[in-house]
Amino acid sequence: MTTTTATERRMFIGGAWVGANDGTTIESIDPSTEEPIGAVPSASEADVDRAVAAAREAAPAWAATAWTERADLIRELARRIDDAAEELARLDSRDGGLPLAGSRGDVRGTVRELEYFAGLGGETKGDTLPGTPSQWATTHREPYGVVGRIVPFNHPFKFATGKSAAPLMAGNTVILKPAEHTSLSALRLAELVENLLPPGVLNVVTGPAATGAAIVGHPDVPRIAFTGSVPSGRAVLRTAAEHIKHVTLELGGKNPMVVFDDADPARAAAAAVAGMNLRRSMGQSCQSNSRILVHRSSKDAFLDALTDIVEGLRVGDPLDEATDLGPLAFEQHYERVLGYVEAGRSEGARLLTGGRRPDHLTRGYYLAPTVFADVQPGMRIAREEIFGPVMSVFDWDDEEDMIRLANDVEYGLTANIWTNDVHRAHRTAQRLQAGTVSINGEGRKPIGTPFGGYKHSGIGLEGSLDELLSYTRSKSVVVNLHDN
Repeated sequence: MTTTTATERRMFIGGAWVGANDGTTIESIDPSTEEPIGAVPSASEADVDRAVAAAREAAPAWAATAWTERADLIRELARRIDDAAEELARLDSRDGGLPLAGSRGDVRGTVRELEYFAGLGGETKGDTLPGTPSQWATTHREPYGVVGRIVPFNHPFKFATGKSAAPLMAGNTVILKPAEHTSLSALRLAELVENLLPPGVLNVVTGPAATGAAIVGHPDVPRIAFTGSVPSGRAVLRTAAEHIKHVTLELGGKNPMVVFDDADPARAAAAAVAGMNLRRSMGQSCQSNSRILVHRSSKDAFLDALTDIVEGLRVGDPLDEATDLGPLAFEQHYERVLGYVEAGRSEGARLLTGGRRPDHLTRGYYLAPTVFADVQPGMRIAREEIFGPVMSVFDWDDEEDMIRLANDVEYGLTANIWTNDVHRAHRTAQRLQAGTVSINGEGRKPIGTPFGGYKHSGIGLEGSLDELLSYTRSKSVVVNLHDN
């Protein structure tokens, strides 16, 4: 944390650009060079109070705005983002280390998500209930008012923007807090809405975890949505419980990919690399299939194919069109992932490739994509979310043992099954403890597919009608009919 600098960006509160109340900032570091590229305000509780006041003031008029008018504004935002797509992609590549192909994909996905939720706005409707000769009952959906939306570092612009779409379309005002290490594109989003959305409808507040805690704990923010780690999610729940808030959590994953003996090992290996989101986010994804459970008869062929693909990936400058993997997002996270690599070695897993900074890169938070084989269930790399380019490969020959191994972690976000037997595929999908199961895929899903986790992977569903409705609460209205 530093004092204010000439390169400081400002927060967006109530339609105005403001610094932190106490003037402190957080440096934004380019993870490919380890050099500062700017600074963002470090918001205090007083700054959060200011944002909540602005959001509360704007909330009644925004809720009263016809959903079709809100949809028009969200579609216009999508058009502005599409026009600025290359600039936004390059900003995330520089600030967060995402390779250009990944950050461009994030911006395209953001546009689709905004358009999707704009089209769903009319679904925030109620029902007419069975009545009696003397009574008539209906339900109505109303926005909560102010929503706190806290997003992580791995897809900065996509999460800041896309995850604000549903609460805005439902008629809420939003206080958005991006990750402290990757805040620049969220502030660029604020520039795009500055003369589009009414003041106070979308507020962007930057700062460390304490800033997010102030949003979660504020008594005038009844609805909280958080995306991040399990420990942070627990903290959000504890704080929100004091005010009995509606909370949704999209948390971590330690996702299994199951490869049966009838699957093509080479195709499965290619899917494993794609499903790790290496080219998109260096494995910094809660959906990454970081645990690969391969039938013993296919193990050698699978590992050969996997290693060949991984070693052919190019690690380097995220702004270079030829780069497949950029750096990890920030120094503390980089050191954390290296700690898991060392734990894998020390606990006896067999390192097949990667595990260190590539020789041609002397600066930046770079890690070559890493594959461990002969991983055992009790190892840390087998149980804990690494959130980096590290894959753990297990082998099995008994289906019951495989199911137990696949489910034997605290997470339950996604799973992937590779087999040519449709009965086996569906049987296994029913037994895996995961919110989303892909069969012979890479983890992609059609827009509108509900996304959420089992166990410690979260509460609630996103990316769907379920998410839109979760930003409303239902009110029952009973009309009593009396004869005059």
